Amino acid sequence: MSEIEVADLELLTPMDKYLAAGCHIGTQVKTQDMEPFVYRQRPIGLYVLDVRKTDERIRVAAKFLARFDPTKIVIVSGRVYGKRPVETFAYYIGANAFTERFVPGTLTNPNIAGPRTYIEPDVIILTDPRTDSQALSESARIGIPVVALCDTDNVTTKVDLVIPTNNRGRKSLALVYYLLTAQTLRERGDMPEEGETAFTPEDFEPQVQRF
Repeated sequence: MSEIEVADLELLTPMDKYLAAGCHIGTQVKTQDMEPFVYRQRPIGLYVLDVRKTDERIRVAAKFLARFDPTKIVIVSGRVYGKRPVETFAYYIGANAFTERFVPGTLTNPNIAGPRTYIEPDVIILTDPRTDSQALSESARIGIPVVALCDTDNVTTKVDLVIPTNNRGRKSLALVYYLLTAQTLRERGDMPEEGETAFTPEDFEPQVQRF
């Protein structure tokens, strides 16, 4: 068995799956906050994330999320490509997904009118702390922990647990949320450690509209 094959055994999915999904592809900006997660910089200026750290943080996040009542978990995505992954994660975990406009006061103002507009979560997951800044701000205000998918250009102030990944790509978001779903179910004891999932990364992937 080669060193690469041995290394793959330590990952939640083979390295080539992470790379094929583009989870390692960062931006041309690297913040100081994200420097520990950057593997290298390509000659064209694009920063590359270390997917071994992505894998490691998915495991840590899953272990953390498994401690919470799923009905008290909120997951947010203001990104179009995050809508299906987030809603699929919420479906299997039993969490609350917010994939439309995040109404100011959703976490802080119980007097908001309308269904599902005010909620009191114990933990929140953000697809991008910049795009989902309103949810991030409110989470900090009420003092609940924040898990966030962060790219090389993100500032992680107010984020408690970073999952470094390409948080813009269709396939990368699908794979990361698939792995986070499966690992959280394993940590909760709802799925055998080596058991097959009833879902695939493709189930989390948004469909591309063709004209």
